[in-house]
Amino acid sequence: MKRLNKTVAAVLAVSMAAALTACGGSDTANGATGTAATSASNAASGSETQAVTTTAQSDETVAEGKTLINVWTEDRHDQDYVQQMIDQYNQENTDNIQIKLTVITEDYKNMISLAYNGGTAPDVVGANGLPLNQFADTGILIPLNDYIDADQTYQTVNEPYTHAYEGRNYQNGQLYFVFSGMRSGVRVEYNEDLLEKSGYTEIPDNLTDYVAMAQKITDDGAGSYYGIGFTSSSPFERLLEMSAEISGVYYYDYINGKFDFSGYKPFVEKGQELVAAAYPDQQGVDNMRALFTEQSFALWSNASQEAGVFTSQLPITDFDWGVAAIPSLDGEIKGALETSPTKAYGIISTSQNQDAAWKVIAYFQSEDFLKGYLENGYCLPITDYMTSKIDSSKTGRLADFSKLDYEDVYPAVPSVNLQGDDYRTVLWNAVMGYVDVDEAIEDLNTRYNDALDSDVASGSVKRLVIKDYDPLHPSAGTAEYLSE
Repeated sequence: MKRLNKTVAAVLAVSMAAALTACGGSDTANGATGTAATSASNAASGSETQAVTTTAQSDETVAEGKTLINVWTEDRHDQDYVQQMIDQYNQENTDNIQIKLTVITEDYKNMISLAYNGGTAPDVVGANGLPLNQFADTGILIPLNDYIDADQTYQTVNEPYTHAYEGRNYQNGQLYFVFSGMRSGVRVEYNEDLLEKSGYTEIPDNLTDYVAMAQKITDDGAGSYYGIGFTSSSPFERLLEMSAEISGVYYYDYINGKFDFSGYKPFVEKGQELVAAAYPDQQGVDNMRALFTEQSFALWSNASQEAGVFTSQLPITDFDWGVAAIPSLDGEIKGALETSPTKAYGIISTSQNQDAAWKVIAYFQSEDFLKGYLENGYCLPITDYMTSKIDSSKTGRLADFSKLDYEDVYPAVPSVNLQGDDYRTVLWNAVMGYVDVDEAIEDLNTRYNDALDSDVASGSVKRLVIKDYDPLHPSAGTAEYLSE
């Protein structure tokens, strides 16, 4: 089986250690550069040694009369820009605030919890993916409504109540953090040259034609290249699950408050056809990206982080590559494509300087800060206001991933104590023919709903019901949480 050539392998080795030019981190795990386990232990025991791997200002002395606000984040891809803006703020702000930025690159969520319990938590934390049941329900984060309601400028720039997403940053009428950026939903990245060799100039809007195109490219490649590539890292999620979403299929039935995987059968079957046309070796995501740049296959699927990958990490220079919407089952859009909101900040309840902490958040999410951040291509804007303020010509290929009309944020599905493999693993096993698709779906429906019923009965989770749920606008419904 073909592997990476030495040049690409060398570039890849460097790129895997580098940051992605996309908001919210990368597909690869961020390895720690310090002693995270020791730091976690210190945090839990109340030691002054912080659980850190990178401290931007570790030895900085707090100026006399200044209020120090400690900020933790797990984002390192944007650290140069953020630190530059912090330095500017520290020099120019008239509130006598001094910001200290610390980047945690391993076990971020747990490190925050340990520091909170040990009395060494920061004032502000990057809250991109912090689960509310772990950080809001337990009192680690405070609601920001009062601060938001008193700051009209902040409301104008960030549209906080427009982007209040049930179970993600908002519940019971309380906003715990506000997103100012987004990672796009999945797109198709394609090699224009290989498509043209097989007579194609665009990506079909339905899976049947998409499969046929992939197979024709494979046939035309005669073993020198293939129609499509799949990574071994969550392959079902990167195309088939998202195609199901825009076809109106989702794994949680919000109206009835239960899991339902029944609609995935045709997507698994189309996946089996795609695998037959695919590059015959599913490797890690970074390896597959590199093989795409080597023209080993024509079709690849991932979200807006690929803009940075294919222009900075593994720059494509030998062929033209395009970005297109993923196909639905029959060419019609019946549901929303899931996007990931990002770049949010929360205030830790133990902070002794919460008013100053809010001023720091307001600065991080100010128009001037965000304009430079977004124009540098660190992520896509989530608000209409900032979309209108940035010069998209400065964002490079990230502009190709701009938000589609049918992209939205789905309400957070109840997190259950599941026994056995999760649905993405099981459904991909069905794609690969390791398990029967009907048996796989029956197994998932049984295990997930048994787990949900059990967890609801024990009180560890509540059943989410959205009676006015609209698959094209999932974030717009009215949520109800049931204890039965």
